[in-house]
Amino acid sequence: MVTQERLDQLWDFADPSASELRLKDAAREPDEPPESRAELETQVARALGLQSRFEEAGRLLGRIIFDSPPVTTRVLLERGRLLNSSGHPENAIVYFTSARVTASRAGLGFLEVDALHMLAITDTDNAARWTDEALAVLDRTDDERIRRWAVALHNNLGWHLHDLHRYDDALTQFSLAQGAAIRFGSEDQRFRARWAFARCLRSLGRLDEALEIQRELAAERPDDADVSEELSELGE
Repeated sequence: MVTQERLDQLWDFADPSASELRLKDAAREPDEPPESRAELETQVARALGLQSRFEEAGRLLGRIIFDSPPVTTRVLLERGRLLNSSGHPENAIVYFTSARVTASRAGLGFLEVDALHMLAITDTDNAARWTDEALAVLDRTDDERIRRWAVALHNNLGWHLHDLHRYDDALTQFSLAQGAAIRFGSEDQRFRARWAFARCLRSLGRLDEALEIQRELAAERPDDADVSEELSELGE
C-alpha cells in the first residue's frame, strides 16, 4: 500500500499537470509492487480529472484491476470524484458510499474519512451528518496525518453553512478549522483557515475584526489574490 506521506510528496493540487507526470513516473518504477502501481495509477486518474480530462481518466480507471481494499477504495473514490467534477454529484454519491464501506471494513481510516468528506460535499442535504461521522473516525485515531482531515471537514461544513446564510454556525466551523490547522495542518492551511474566518466575520458585519485579520494576512503574503479582494471589499 502506498503511504499517504509518499502521496503528499508526489501531489501538488495547485499543479495537477506536474503531479500527473510525477505520479506516472512513480508508477513506472521497475521495483514498484503491483498493488502500489495500481494505487498510483488511481492518482494519475485523479490528476487527469483535475485537468477536466474526464474521459481519459475514466478509461484509465477502467484498466486498473487489482483485488485489494486500498485499490478498490481508491478506484471508487476517483470514479466518484470524476462524476462530481463533471457536474453529476448526485451520481457520485453511490461511489463514495461504497468507498466508505470498503475502507471502513478494511480499517483504512484515511480513505474512510476521504469518502465521508466527499459525501459531505456531494450529498449536501446530509453534509452535517457525514461530517460528524468523519470526525468520529478522527476521534478513534492517533495518526496525526489522518487527524489533519479535521481542517478540511470543518472548513467545508463552514462554507456549506455560509452558503445557507447561517453565518454564526459557519463561524463556529471556521474557528474549529483554525484550531485543527494549528494542531495538525500545514502553513498554507493555517493561512487559509484564518482567511475563511475573517471572510465570515465580514458576512456577520464585524468589519473591523475582519479588516484586522486581512491586514495581518496581507503582511504575510502581499500578493495573495483572495486577501487583496477581501481588503477591497472592506474598503481598504
